[in-house]
Amino acid sequence: MRPRAVTLRDMAKRTQADRDALTVEIGYAVFSGLFAAALVFGAVAGPALVFDLDDGPAGLLTGLGAVLATAVFLLRITHVLWRFGHRTGEEGG
Repeated sequence: MRPRAVTLRDMAKRTQADRDALTVEIGYAVFSGLFAAALVFGAVAGPALVFDLDDGPAGLLTGLGAVLATAVFLLRITHVLWRFGHRTGEEGG
C-alpha cells in the first residue's frame, strides 16, 4: 500500500510535538550519516593517508573513499527518514 502524499492541510494538523520529533529525527539522520560516511572514508582512504603511496593509488583510494562516503551518507539519511515516515504513518499521524 502506497502512502498518500502529505498536503498542506495535513501539515497544519501536526502538533508541536510532531514537528519537534521530525526535527530531532532529521538531526539524527544527518549526524549518523556523517559518522558513517567518516568511517567509510577513513577505512578506504586511510591507507593512502597513513602509508607513503604513489600519487596514482593514493588518488584512487581517496577518490573512491569520497564516492563511497557520499553514497553511505545519502543511503543512511534516506533509510532513517524513510523508517521514521513509515513509523509515524502507521500510528495514524
